[in-house]
Amino acid sequence: MYFGNKYETAHPGESVGDERRAVLRRHLIYYLRVWDTATDKQIGHVVDINIDGLMLISEKPIETGKEFELEIRSHDMEGAPNIIRFRAVSRWSNNDVNNAFYDTGFQLIDPTEEILDPIRDMIQQYGFGD
Repeated sequence: MYFGNKYETAHPGESVGDERRAVLRRHLIYYLRVWDTATDKQIGHVVDINIDGLMLISEKPIETGKEFELEIRSHDMEGAPNIIRFRAVSRWSNNDVNNAFYDTGFQLIDPTEEILDPIRDMIQQYGFGD
């Protein structure tokens, strides 16, 4: 995602945003959608994740100090659904650099290996540990 000048042009032999390319490609993680199972509504996209918690970006602020049952819904290479369901508590929420969005930090609640193994796989697959 490049948020520079829409009509910015590159010099011959260069590409706009070349110096940011490695960071930009990591933003593909935003496509990992997170759902609140109590409402069955999408509440945001994964920005960062580890075995202790995750950070979401969302269009609406998320109440802090609240316990949620969440799902990360994705698909494998063959198109089969992958769902990771877990409990987490929202610890903080702030405006994102882009004021149209909010960043919220969640801490996992008593995660089992059944939850942690797919999270570790996701970290490996999407490069969250970079």
